[in-house]
Amino acid sequence: MLQIVFNEISAAELSSLGTLEQLELIEEFRVGKEDLENLKGDRFGKIERDGRVLYRFRAKDYRFYFEVKEGLVIVHRVLHKGTFSDFMFRSKLPVAEDEALAESKHFWKLIDEGRNARRM
Repeated sequence: MLQIVFNEISAAELSSLGTLEQLELIEEFRVGKEDLENLKGDRFGKIERDGRVLYRFRAKDYRFYFEVKEGLVIVHRVLHKGTFSDFMFRSKLPVAEDEALAESKHFWKLIDEGRNARRM
């Protein structure tokens, strides 16, 4: 298992949820090196753009967006799945969720805000 670090924004997004929901999400959010090497199933995804690599983890109706640096899982955002499903529905993109996000400037702006936030 890798150590998980939340930044100010992702910690605030998580803390805006009810206590039980927070505990359930954190219980599910486990990341090991083998998970990132074998991105199988629906839980993990990889988003790439301009040489930047970001990972996605699905837990219940939420998505954790994170990167791995120096052995740490740095969580940039914790977003409800509806955040981008409306975007995909309106644009009717014939691609997977991760591919659509990789092309979305709005998505990368959200991630950059998280990346630039202080770690907790």
